[in-house]
Amino acid sequence: MAVSIVMFFVLFFGIGFILNMILKTTWLPLVLYFGFAGYLIFTLSSFHFADISVMISGLAGTIIGGWTIQTLRSKGYKMF
Repeated sequence: MAVSIVMFFVLFFGIGFILNMILKTTWLPLVLYFGFAGYLIFTLSSFHFADISVMISGLAGTIIGGWTIQTLRSKGYKMF
């Protein structure tokens, strides 16, 4: 479980960071994550603590990816 929490954090951070660089929208990955999580919630009938903690780590990765892009843009990096 600990490995999957770190893996999902890094996975969603990376996906969010790359989407932000390509599309130049800061919070689009967060909207996409909520769509993905909503799909999982409505298709799966039961959740356990491990499932919820992995989803929260993915959400944290997405939020921190958006925050990182905003910070890099405010410091003057033009490619972001």
